[in-house]
Amino acid sequence: MPLPDDYLIYPHRRPGFDNPHYDWDPADRRDPIALKEGRKAIATIIVPVEFFPLNPPAAPFKHPGAMKTPYPDLRHFTVRDYGNRIGIFRLMREFAKRNLKATFAINAEIATRYPPLIDAIRDAGHEIAAHGVSTAHIHHDGLSEAEERALITKARKTFPEAKTWMSPARNESYRTLDLIAEAGFETCLDWEADQRPLPFKTKTAPVWTLPHYGELGDFKLLIDRSQSEEEWTAQIIETANYHLSVYDKEGASAFAFTMTPYVLGQPFRIQAVRQVLDALTAMDGLSIATAADSCRAFQEVTG
Repeated sequence: MPLPDDYLIYPHRRPGFDNPHYDWDPADRRDPIALKEGRKAIATIIVPVEFFPLNPPAAPFKHPGAMKTPYPDLRHFTVRDYGNRIGIFRLMREFAKRNLKATFAINAEIATRYPPLIDAIRDAGHEIAAHGVSTAHIHHDGLSEAEERALITKARKTFPEAKTWMSPARNESYRTLDLIAEAGFETCLDWEADQRPLPFKTKTAPVWTLPHYGELGDFKLLIDRSQSEEEWTAQIIETANYHLSVYDKEGASAFAFTMTPYVLGQPFRIQAVRQVLDALTAMDGLSIATAADSCRAFQEVTG
């Protein structure tokens, strides 16, 4: 049976990408960017502060950090709780020793349950990013627009000063960017489309997306792939060195990676955290900044 004549006709076929948010702009065909103050690269530390229910919904999928064993999975639940009670303060002490500011991506549910933790993060001068409602509230295209807007509205009301957004599990629907722009968010940590922040087009205002390297995630490397702390440390340092090494050819760049409290806040991993922070702060031309500040630095020189 022959195919119909219109089988290969696709009205949306064009050069570029199958999304409307950014243009095709390969690194070897664009002018390098020079940032102010001589910065060659900017690294951002993202600390996810999340609430994990004991009985998470399976639809559309379970959050990667969700419970693993049959209900009640107290072992994994208490490890996550350990991160919010103990591990996060270990990380904050290491940041304070080096006068570093990180972006803490916080579920609205955490702010409701642990107000003193939010106060400690805010008092230390870190950036607070809205991280949705909880790990049980995944954004996906099966939600109606009203349902997803309600989730974003709840997070916005919880964090009225936040400029930065990260979706639970970094999962979006096709309308998430439009809805977070509508809610006044200016920066998003869900994407990693480039090695520099990009202004994504939305229906209202641009949303700057900071390259958030999923392949550098501590949960991905240390838990999912069972790599050693030494391997995690080496990959973070190698990434920073590479970004600096291509500056003369490709210009300034940026990247972000996670330090998860219940993963890196463990006592046997804090030495690896120290090694990474000491190595990054010693690199000439590398700046460590919050997500909002990193995107702002590129916006200042690109418009």
